[in-house]
Amino acid sequence: MKPSTYPKSLLIAALLFFTSSNSLAQDSASAGTVVKMDAALDALVPTNYRIEKLAGGFAFTEGPVWHSGPGHLMFSDLRSNAIHIWDPEDGLSTFIQPVFEGESETTSVGSNGLNIDPQGRLLLCEHGNRRISRRERDGSITVLADNYQGRRLNSPNDSAYKSDGWLYFTDPPYGLAGLEDDPARELDFNGIYRLSPDGELELLESNQTRPNGIAFSPDERTLYVANSDAENKVWMAYDVLDDGTMGEGRGFYDVNDQNETGAADGMKVDVNGNVFATGPGGVWIFDPSGKHLGTIKPDEVPANVAWGDDGSTLYMTARTGLYKIELSTRGKIP
Repeated sequence: MKPSTYPKSLLIAALLFFTSSNSLAQDSASAGTVVKMDAALDALVPTNYRIEKLAGGFAFTEGPVWHSGPGHLMFSDLRSNAIHIWDPEDGLSTFIQPVFEGESETTSVGSNGLNIDPQGRLLLCEHGNRRISRRERDGSITVLADNYQGRRLNSPNDSAYKSDGWLYFTDPPYGLAGLEDDPARELDFNGIYRLSPDGELELLESNQTRPNGIAFSPDERTLYVANSDAENKVWMAYDVLDDGTMGEGRGFYDVNDQNETGAADGMKVDVNGNVFATGPGGVWIFDPSGKHLGTIKPDEVPANVAWGDDGSTLYMTARTGLYKIELSTRGKIP
């Protein structure tokens, strides 16, 4: 029987099955879609979801963090050398510009990942200045780490706090014009570090080729680290040992077979251990076992995400735009 001769009722049923199996019914005004890969996604993303574009016109957005004190989102515009604020009431404003005041051969000189420390102060992973810094309440800057054993860091990218106060961060070469071959590079590896509350810097891993996004599981027994190497796009999972160091890494999810734009990049974890990780085409959602549940795909490919508002809003920094989606789950806000 030719396809055109199938009973109309069967064709409609097949179409409905395909739609319900692979996508959710987004709001008609949604700035993007959600692709459903597993029924478990229904507990995380509302069936009537809406991806909303909040602002645009940026060069390359990155590193979002919700600041619960004033109740707003802060994010980097890496290639415009700026940090912006998105306030639910007041909208968009610029907080710092420039972040980096020197000269560089690359445009990626601003801050990347942002974080909020236990005292409510802003932490910056800075590319141009090649350091982790803290902005004090009076606006002054304190340098927390800019070298390892006397050699300058590459360009700190993203960070995650552990409940004991140690800051874990990644240090790929993206702030250097020549990357690994840049003559200003002083370290011969791209590291994963932790920084103690007293300023002690410890190298945890030097074998991951391009460590990038970083996040803890809710029980802090697992540390996820994205590898954004175009030749090895994978999310790694490391056991966190009792002393806070890392055990041997294992592959959590491999996307080397994907052709859409984007690499394994920034990520966050919800209160139940589900991982929301920016990757090829969008924000990939995994359960704690590494099963791919679905992908949030705003109109631009995101590089990083943050929990905001009451913890159930996922903000997405995506190339030239800032987006958000309200979810049925929530994550911890710094």
